[in-house]
Amino acid sequence: MDGWSKLQSSFSNMNFAQSANKLAKGFNSGVQLTRERLGQVAPEDITELPQEYKDLEARVDALRQVHIALFKITKAYENETYDYPVQIQESISELSTTIGHGITNFAANNLRGTNLPVPSPVAPPAAQHKTLPHALCRAATTGANALQGAPGGNEHKLRNALGEYAGAWERIADARLQHDESIRAEYLQPWQMTLSTSIGVAMKARQAVRVSRLELDAAKQTLKNAGPAKQEQARLEVENAEDDLVQKTEVAITLMKTVLENPEPLKNLNELAKAQLIYFTTAAEALSSAQGAIEELSVAAEGEYRKSRDH
Repeated sequence: MDGWSKLQSSFSNMNFAQSANKLAKGFNSGVQLTRERLGQVAPEDITELPQEYKDLEARVDALRQVHIALFKITKAYENETYDYPVQIQESISELSTTIGHGITNFAANNLRGTNLPVPSPVAPPAAQHKTLPHALCRAATTGANALQGAPGGNEHKLRNALGEYAGAWERIADARLQHDESIRAEYLQPWQMTLSTSIGVAMKARQAVRVSRLELDAAKQTLKNAGPAKQEQARLEVENAEDDLVQKTEVAITLMKTVLENPEPLKNLNELAKAQLIYFTTAAEALSSAQGAIEELSVAAEGEYRKSRDH
């Protein structure tokens, strides 16, 4: 009985008239939208929104497109491998190494006390950053070490040049990590936040205006077609819809102005440009220094080569 009483109480608290009114409004708005799209409503029967509102709509749309277009490109900075040349091949190799490491350590931990040979535990392979600067640094270092270990020969100049080149890219690689981190924290996150919050809220307010305008025009059509007995109720519906549209339009205008006056996008763009400037400046300085040293080695090697040919 208690359950039945609660059910009765919940039904008694429901406002069926209000729910029915909402359903009717939604249906009438849908009909109004369909008729407008089919060209069955005269232009003078469509409520004109304030010019200020329409101008703000266009400006917010442009700002939103700017955010979307730039974010599509710059979101590449979310993943450090965006310029890595051999990611797939190395990932497969690393997976094999990781599996081998796991099997060895599993055997070391679980074969104790048995008659089977127990392998020694091994440390996991060191993680490597997967960026183009890191890859160039590793490749140049590997090349220099290979020449260092080769017996005889006269490749010390190339070895030294590779060392200079590797050193430059080591500096650039460190700067690249800082570059990406700064962009993610100071640009990407707030840029996306603006797109999803302040611009998103303004877009929802505009949608509320669209719905309210459709409800008003639908109410006007109902009033136009209402019989004498329903004229007064239909007139009240139009007045209420007009008040609702005015209120929601004012809210949307305020929110759109707030979005457009927000200095955050400019600040975010500045942080993006600043991070890129620091990175490319560091890269230019490192490569300039290395290139000068490599050029000296190159000139010396060419001179020695020509001299050897003259004899």
